[in-house]
Amino acid sequence: MTPTTDRTGKAVSLFNAGCSCSQAVFVAYSDAFGVDEHTAMKLSCGLGGGVGRMREVCGAVSAMALLAGLKFGNGTPQDVDAKKKTYEIVQQMAGAFREKNGSIICRDLLGLERPECSPTPGERTAAYYKGRPCMGYVADASALIERFLVCQAE
Repeated sequence: MTPTTDRTGKAVSLFNAGCSCSQAVFVAYSDAFGVDEHTAMKLSCGLGGGVGRMREVCGAVSAMALLAGLKFGNGTPQDVDAKKKTYEIVQQMAGAFREKNGSIICRDLLGLERPECSPTPGERTAAYYKGRPCMGYVADASALIERFLVCQAE
């Protein structure tokens, strides 16, 4: 697996290239969990903007949950232990993210009073990036993936 700083750098670069938080984080790690980049980009697309730009759970947090499922998730409904392990890891990662950033909710992280109504993503300009803390959340999620998924045995 590529060292942390390389994966974090890739996630931040993807975000700066126009990917959503969820896409940036998920795609940066997708190959390490057996998913090709194209599929990863499509799979994580709907989670951007706090799930479909509704400003609910942060896309970077959602990407962590997807990756936890790829590593520990149950492949059959009967594998309750794997589901429990996945939920446990997701709760730990989300808790660590919340502890550092104050929330896992996109609109709270962005300081919005209410969800936005438009499905149209904001135009990615220098002003957009300057006013958004999302790059830091992408980096934080990457660090948590390293801690909870990359460095942890099955």
